[in-house]
Amino acid sequence: MDVVIFALGLIDTNYRFGGKNPEAGFDCSGMVSYIYRQAADVRVAGSAADIARHGRPVDRAELRPGDLVFFNTGNAPYSHVGIYIGDDRFVHAPSTRGQVRIDKLAASYYAQRFQTARNYFD
Repeated sequence: MDVVIFALGLIDTNYRFGGKNPEAGFDCSGMVSYIYRQAADVRVAGSAADIARHGRPVDRAELRPGDLVFFNTGNAPYSHVGIYIGDDRFVHAPSTRGQVRIDKLAASYYAQRFQTARNYFD
């Protein structure tokens, strides 16, 4: 899917709170909004929590590449979002270590904080 290929092309882009493009850097929701708009002409906007309010709920066992995965980080529901790329992995823009990267859903930090997933294409 184009969304996944586009997301992989942004690995190592710098993190920046409120960032919405690769030149300035990304936060998690800015990265998702940018990728969806550029790769699929799908508009999602606002915070991770705003984005989580839309789309079709997807069971974790039914995740497909391009779906969005949401987490409770910093004791705030739906406070982090990433793009599922398959094989239990997702691309996201975490503030920790400051760059867009791939992590596993099964990693203890993310497994404990996973909340929901959404599909915006079907």
